[in-house]
This record gives sequence, structure tokens and C-alpha cells, in this order.
Amino acid sequence: MKKKILAIQGSNLNNINYKTDTSMFLGLEAQTREFEIYYYEPKNLSFKNGTILANCYKIRIEDDNRNKPIKKLEKINLDLSKVKILLIRNEPPFNQQYINTTFILESLSKNVKIVNNPKSLREVPEKLFSLRFIKFMPPTLISENMTEIKKFFKKHKKIIVKPTEGYSGNDVRLMSKFSRQKIKNYIKSFNHAIFQKFIPSITKGDKRIFIINGKIKGAISRIPKKGSILSNMSKGATAKKIKISSKELRISKLVANELKKKQIYFAGVDFIKGKLIGDINVTSPTGLRTYYNLTGINLAKYFFDNI
Repeated sequence: MKKKILAIQGSNLNNINYKTDTSMFLGLEAQTREFEIYYYEPKNLSFKNGTILANCYKIRIEDDNRNKPIKKLEKINLDLSKVKILLIRNEPPFNQQYINTTFILESLSKNVKIVNNPKSLREVPEKLFSLRFIKFMPPTLISENMTEIKKFFKKHKKIIVKPTEGYSGNDVRLMSKFSRQKIKNYIKSFNHAIFQKFIPSITKGDKRIFIINGKIKGAISRIPKKGSILSNMSKGATAKKIKISSKELRISKLVANELKKKQIYFAGVDFIKGKLIGDINVTSPTGLRTYYNLTGINLAKYFFDNI
């Protein structure tokens, strides 16, 4: 019987928080389906005379409370054409290294199922793809132009500022008044920035909605820690189970249909008080382990049944 291989392209294995990590949660489900699991970082991906190789670890994932639930079994140079499913799960930033890996992986045989499609990862920037759904978003400006930015502040007063290529809540600012120097410094660091009318109810939590192969499969609410406006779990937010409103469901279905056309099989879409806030997470969407802990529903099973 031919062995089944799942390869995961991810960030540093030693930095993974197993208790919340979606990549390991997916890997654990794959193991129950008799897949062998191989894990590598983008820096260990190579294109050699038409063959795509990954210097990776074969790993075993244990679903218990061990100090080291991820066991490295052996290190090998794996021909990725032998893989049945490949998950692109490395975290942003979506930098040149990330882009290079998508071009390399794009040349893999069509017999390898890649989630998400590497070409589409280039075509669906997480903060900018949402612009086609602007009517469902709070007032939003993307600009470097100081005149336009000043007008936006004058109209909306309290503004969230974030980079177009930001992730995990990094470099997000809440500004209550226009400051030319602060904004000039910000633009110098990030070029075009996103300016968005602040939604005060973020202190009560946002909503992460999971999309798997074009279907809306559940949601969690992420509540910022006291004194913070950041709902990212990595920034200390806590999660609770929550229902999806009819308005959020309608918007999410529109997003899901567009993503499915581009072979984006797994995504996370973020809302605050029924407003799409512009984050359509396709590079490394998270939250499946947290959703399972809160609801008992294992979306990793649905993932492998339906991709």
C-alpha cells in the first residue's frame, strides 16, 4: 500500500504553541487518517533541476499534555512530488521569501493538493482583497497622501491605523487626533497604510468566521485583554463561542464564493459588530483548535473530508 504523506510548510517548529496551533491540530487529524507528517520551514525549500525538495522533519504529534507533544522522528530531504497534501501554513509577513515559495510550489505536479493555492496566495492580499466588499466595511482609507489622511481624521475623529501587510495585531495604532509627524513616521515604515473608523465595541470582542472550501463552518469571538483594542490571541485575547448573525452569514458567503473561485480552501474572516473589518486571513488562518475546545466540534475532520 502506497504511504500517504502530508507536508506542512510552517514557521519555526520550536516556537509553536501546541495547545492553540491550527497546523498541529490539522496534522493530528491527518495522523488518524494514516498520513505520515513532514514539516519544514520556507528557508528549507529548494528547486533543483525541476525537482522540488524540502529539507524537513518527519514528526509525530501526540494529543496529550506531554511537555513535548511534537516528536521529531528523522530529518530527510523530501521530494514534494511524493506528497498527497501540502499545507502552506507559515505565518506572515508576506515578504519576498514568502512570494518565492509560492512560485516554487506552483510548479508542483497537479497530483499534489496544495492548501491554499500558491498562485492565489499572491492574488489575495489579506488586507486588500476585502476592498471588493467595501460596502460591508466601516469607513476606510488606504493612502500615503497627507491631505486625504487629514480629511479622514477630521471626519471620523478616532481612527485605527494598520499596515497593509500587517499580521497578528502588530503595529496597529489607535489615534484620537491627526498628528502629521506620527503619520509621516508610520508611512515611512509601511508606505500605504490603512485608516479605518474606530468601532468602540471591539472591547467586547470581534468575531472570527471559518471558511472551508466555500462553506461557513463556525465562529469564535476573541475578546481583547483589559485596556487593549487587539483581539489577537497572540496579544492576550480570550476566546468564547458565539453565533453568526444573519448579516455576517450573508457577507461571509459572498467572500467564501470569491475565495473558492481562487482555490482558497481555508480562510478566516473577521468582523466587529457586523462590519467586515478588512482582514481575510488566507496565509495561515488560526482558531480551529480553540473552536474545538469551546464547542467540541472538530473542523479538522470536515477540512480533510472536503478539500
